[in-house]
Amino acid sequence: MLKTRVITALVLLCGLLGALFLLPAALWLGFAAVVCAAAAWEWGALAGFSPTLRTAFTAFAGLVSALIGLAAGFGHDTPQAAALLPLYVCSALFWLVAIPPWLARKWRISGAGAGIAIGLVVLVPATLALAHLRHLGPWVLLAAMSVAWVADIAAYFAGRAFGRHKLAPQISPGKTWEGAVGATLGVVVFGLILVASTGALPLTAAVLATLVPMLVALTAVSIVGDLFESLLKRQAGLKDSGALLPGHGGVLDRIDSLTSTLPLLGLAALWLAR
Repeated sequence: MLKTRVITALVLLCGLLGALFLLPAALWLGFAAVVCAAAAWEWGALAGFSPTLRTAFTAFAGLVSALIGLAAGFGHDTPQAAALLPLYVCSALFWLVAIPPWLARKWRISGAGAGIAIGLVVLVPATLALAHLRHLGPWVLLAAMSVAWVADIAAYFAGRAFGRHKLAPQISPGKTWEGAVGATLGVVVFGLILVASTGALPLTAAVLATLVPMLVALTAVSIVGDLFESLLKRQAGLKDSGALLPGHGGVLDRIDSLTSTLPLLGLAALWLAR
């Protein structure tokens, strides 16, 4: 099992890096739309869609992402990123305002209409953030994605070493508060090293007073995205969102934290570009 996970992870990493650094803007947008469609297929299972609706939602989510991206100019080198502002704001409200009480009360997705609407809010802004942040530079997007990866890895090792107190036992029994603290420390250290090594910002007291809380908040949102998918899987009676990635489950299992963090980072990028 471990060997399978490692091989799959290496193949995914090589494929991602190749696409990230080599594909032109239009093909990268297409790549992101395909990822969105794959995630939408798995979302259909979590939301309890019928086979016909699941197929239709898969095609619709991928197509909508591609069309919005093209309309905003992400198929070429001069996009209008500000056009994504309404989607980013909608996503931020969803993750910051709606999902905390959702997790606390363990609500269920009731009805196909709600499943479609929520699925689009989860998947489309994150997909377009892939195009937006990549336009700012492949290294910018890689750093943005690495935040979620660092949080996951740090939480795993901190949880295994020190985990005693369950974070959300009825949603994801393996997650602990100690793991969450480890994830937070890992992201803060990673973020500070990244800023210091690139010279993106001077590490003054004022910058630190803003940057550190932002990194802490981003880690929390990453964990929320992970917990939300875990809740949906538990409610659907599924261990993984899919079986497309041997040893890793489905696409949603790999991007759950990114669905919550990437739109917020896209929103931050728009704010910094004012």
